[in-house]
Amino acid sequence: MIVLIDNYDSFTYNLYQYASVYTDVHVIRNDAVSIEELREMKPDGIILSPGPGRPADAGICIDLIRQLSGQVPILGVCLGHQAIGEAFGGRVVEAPVIMHGKTSMIRQSGQLFDDMTETLEVMRYHSLIVARNDLPTELVITAETDDRTIMALEHRTHPTFGIQFHPESVGTPQGQQMIKRFIELIKE
Repeated sequence: MIVLIDNYDSFTYNLYQYASVYTDVHVIRNDAVSIEELREMKPDGIILSPGPGRPADAGICIDLIRQLSGQVPILGVCLGHQAIGEAFGGRVVEAPVIMHGKTSMIRQSGQLFDDMTETLEVMRYHSLIVARNDLPTELVITAETDDRTIMALEHRTHPTFGIQFHPESVGTPQGQQMIKRFIELIKE
């Protein structure tokens, strides 16, 4: 079972639809559950949804990452990705270009993208990014745009992944495959 933390985003249920094809998914708002309650649920994995604002506005997400990363596989999407960067000591800053409803081509090299082409089209809805200059050593960049904006991260030693773009959007043609791959990694 996957727990999908809803950061009050209108696309949360698109993620739910993608993931529920492969496994049971339980959606919980970011302020309606404690870390202890999550532990008691014993999820196979956790997805942190997109949402408005900064990681500090994402309810339990930063604490969840700090306490459960390495114990439970985690996938952060957009705001969830930024929360991963911040939870490990990185900085989230304003993007040089605001990307709301725009696609970009990214180059990827991470586990989350196995069996996909090296270059992928993805949909972006964000004005904040994880700063490259302050990237914590525990995190590895696994996808970026031509201007070197970080589009995906993963932890060096355990299954914690962040993607800045939106796999649940029709503008990310291989998005459902990415969600499927996260679920496959959980089962490995």
